[in-house]
Amino acid sequence: MGKLEGKTAVITGGASGIGLETAKRFVAEGASVYIFGRRQDALDAALGELGANARAVQGDTTKLEDLDRLFATVKTDKGSIDILVANAGIGEFSALGDITPEHFDRTFDINVKGTLFTVQKALPLLNRGASVILTGSTVGVTGTASMSIYSASKAAVRNFARSWALDLKGTGIRVNVLSPGATETQGVKDLFDQTGATDQIIANFNEQTPLGRLGNPSETAAVAAFLASDDSSYMTGSEIFVDGGFAQV
Repeated sequence: MGKLEGKTAVITGGASGIGLETAKRFVAEGASVYIFGRRQDALDAALGELGANARAVQGDTTKLEDLDRLFATVKTDKGSIDILVANAGIGEFSALGDITPEHFDRTFDINVKGTLFTVQKALPLLNRGASVILTGSTVGVTGTASMSIYSASKAAVRNFARSWALDLKGTGIRVNVLSPGATETQGVKDLFDQTGATDQIIANFNEQTPLGRLGNPSETAAVAAFLASDDSSYMTGSEIFVDGGFAQV
C-alpha cells in the first residue's frame, strides 16, 4: 500500500515539470490526483502519462472563477481534499533598470496572488490533517542577478507558510514550503535560453552546487510525497530545500 492510498490531491501547474512528476509520484503512492493548468494540450498529454487515477481541469490560477470551477469539480467528485500543492508559477529575467510594471504584475499575479487564492478557495474542502505544499525556490533566500521580482515573489510565498500555519492553528491543516534549486525541466531550460548562454549558466550552477549537477524533477517529487504523507505529520510552517546544497553552503 502506498503512503497516499485513498487520498485526494490537487496540483496546480500539474501538467509539466515538477508538477507533473509530483502527480506521477502521488498516483504511484495511491492518491487520486487532479491537475490544473492553462494549456489543454499539455493537460491531455499529462493525463496520458498519469492514467485512470488522474483528472485534469483547465484554468488559470489568477482567475478566481477558474479556481471556483476547479474546486467545484473536486467537491462533486470527491467531497474533500487531503493534499493541495500550490505549484503554478513563472520566472523571468529582468535586471533592475529594465523591470516593467507588466513584468512585476505578471510575476506577482501568478506566483503570489495565484498561490493565495488557490489555498483560500480550497480551504472549505481541506480535511483535518490535510497537507498544503507551496512551491518556493532557493532564490527566495538568496540574491539572484536579474531575478529580483521572481525572488521577491518566492520570499512572499515563504512567509505565507509561516503566517498561514498560525491562521490554521487548531484545524490540523499543515502548510509547508518545498523549495527546489535549478532543476532539469523545460521551464528552466526556457528561462536559461532567454539569456542566450544556457550552457554557461548550467556550468555555473554545477560548479556552485555541492552535488555538482542540476536536480531531477523526480527528486523534488519524492520530497513532495514526504510532505504530503503522514511521515511529515509534525511539520508546519517549514521550508525544505531540494537544491543539491546550492543555497545551504
